[in-house]
Amino acid sequence: MKNIFKVSLALLAALALVIPAPLSRADGAGVIISEIMAANDVWKNGRHDDWVELRNVSSAAVDLSGWHLSDSVKKTEKFTFPQGTKLKKGECLLVYCTDRDEGPGSGSVFYAPFKLSQEGEAVVLTDRDGAAVDKVVFVSQCAGVSYGVDPSGTIGYLDTATPGKPNTGKAYARRTADPVLVTPGGFSSGPVAVRAEGGEGTVLRYTLDGETPTAASPVLGPEGVTLTATAAVRVRAYREGELPSGTACATYIVDEPSPVPVVCLTSDDKYLFNGKTGALVKGSGSTPNYEKELEYPAYIEYYTPDGECLVSQMGSFTAAGHSARQNSQRSIALYARGVFGQDEFAFNPFPHRDYDSYHSLLLRNNSDAFSTRLRDPVISSLAEGQDILYQDALAVQVYINGRYWGHYNLREKINKYFIAQWEGVTDEDDIDAIDILARTGSDSYVQNGSNADWLELCELCRTRDLKDPDALQYVLDRLDVDSLFTHAAFEMIIGNNDITNVRVYRVPGGKWRYLLFDVEAGFLSLKEGPISNYIKPVSSKIQAFRHEPLNALLKVPEYRDRFLRRFASLLEECFQWPYVEAHFAPWEEAVLSVFDRQYARWPYLTLSDWKQNVSAVKYYARIRPKKIVGLLAARMKLTDAEVESFFGPVLRLLEETNTLE
Repeated sequence: MKNIFKVSLALLAALALVIPAPLSRADGAGVIISEIMAANDVWKNGRHDDWVELRNVSSAAVDLSGWHLSDSVKKTEKFTFPQGTKLKKGECLLVYCTDRDEGPGSGSVFYAPFKLSQEGEAVVLTDRDGAAVDKVVFVSQCAGVSYGVDPSGTIGYLDTATPGKPNTGKAYARRTADPVLVTPGGFSSGPVAVRAEGGEGTVLRYTLDGETPTAASPVLGPEGVTLTATAAVRVRAYREGELPSGTACATYIVDEPSPVPVVCLTSDDKYLFNGKTGALVKGSGSTPNYEKELEYPAYIEYYTPDGECLVSQMGSFTAAGHSARQNSQRSIALYARGVFGQDEFAFNPFPHRDYDSYHSLLLRNNSDAFSTRLRDPVISSLAEGQDILYQDALAVQVYINGRYWGHYNLREKINKYFIAQWEGVTDEDDIDAIDILARTGSDSYVQNGSNADWLELCELCRTRDLKDPDALQYVLDRLDVDSLFTHAAFEMIIGNNDITNVRVYRVPGGKWRYLLFDVEAGFLSLKEGPISNYIKPVSSKIQAFRHEPLNALLKVPEYRDRFLRRFASLLEECFQWPYVEAHFAPWEEAVLSVFDRQYARWPYLTLSDWKQNVSAVKYYARIRPKKIVGLLAARMKLTDAEVESFFGPVLRLLEETNTLE
């Protein structure tokens, strides 16, 4: 077994978070800063705002109108409580520290326009006259651990975070250093003895089911624990008078070799499958848990088939996808988060990318899970080299808490970092300003940035004739026409019937471009498919995406010809059968190699059905490119002479390469 993340115990001890945690505070007016969270490790909708809790420990209500909260002793008025803010006897309120414009808040929840530093700083509470009421000066904080005052009045790291509620746990001045797993995780043939080491005077406790060890968990002695079956091992160090350590974690895959890479996730049940809080279950509320964008901590590992560990770090996960979230085997998004120490996965598993790291990844088990399990990655890969962005992919197997969870397709995740890598954007401010829009690009479909320019562009295409040079230039200045033509032609050729999966993006200073996304509904038939959704009058009703830019340009003879030439070049370069078949072959081999285990875990697609479905997709992939020109010609009312001029050579080529033998 190999593991590139070996850390010596001596180095760990040197870096351990055992720094004394002094803080100064001034008691006054009966309101105290009772708890802070400067390293929040739970997200919602991609946000993990830190927070400050205030508590009224006096015997009467306190009017906080005009009081101030800040992270600076010099600039104490960064946030001002609005008029009418009152804190009753014994009650708490929360101030979320965010750099977004949320408004001040009200009641017991407020939003301050500053963020807390995980490395340590001051939090200052002053009254309306600027007099100090309370101040907390804290040192480096631990992910998911709050800091504050316990019932005895001791100040330090709290063993239990209680935002908005009185603190009930004990406060500690120090935290025990994390233990080290001496035995690297990964594959083993036969039983494996797992050993760990901790600092002097510590007691190590462990679990084998993914749960965080507690003081009641079994002790891991010097001899370790011998595993005869696959398990996720978590080890935690305890020392008298200190907050227990974080956990060391690894998955040990016993007698289960894999022909494809393996991704392992380890997290507490409350984050995974608990009916009230778990991110991967439906739950009992009116909104399923998996629709709530809950994002929780998880230990993430990646092993190559020969056992090399390329990723072994804390990160986070959430349920992903749209309608496919209803599947029992749900898609899962993975994130590297700086709050845990590493904000990147420092590796590149994908065959068509030359990047050296990723901020996020996607374990995708989509609606094609019931058909071929490979249609989306295969079809997407046909666009390689066509100057259009698509998500690269790799077949993997997944374990959750040591339990086999099946075959997934590891994908690049569409977000601002994904766009930035492709476009070569490196400045953080520019990355934050990337615009990403889905479907129509209306407000509810803004994934990042702004949609204002896009909506103006589409409206101009709807209302202006682009034969007007000024109107045409307006469009050309804002839209990458070749990207639009490539996307539209590709979608029509494959017959992607899911027309909701259209996304556009723009980097600062650039033009709007299209990306290929979720094409698993392609190669399903020889019918017209999405052609009528793409090519229709500009004035038609807006449906799943904005059709106006394409159809406004098609009214201009020069761009109509340019679109048809691009359509023909894609047919020639991407859809000749030998080229397409070569893209199917490795994916068929990969899926087939893990199919028996997948079916044993999730028995909803038999091998016979899978083979039949793949055969059908390959048939449509072979024949549809030959049929598409006739369907396009009918929709666009092309003459026979135009069909011959634009498509004659490629049709004859496809007749040779794509005809069934």
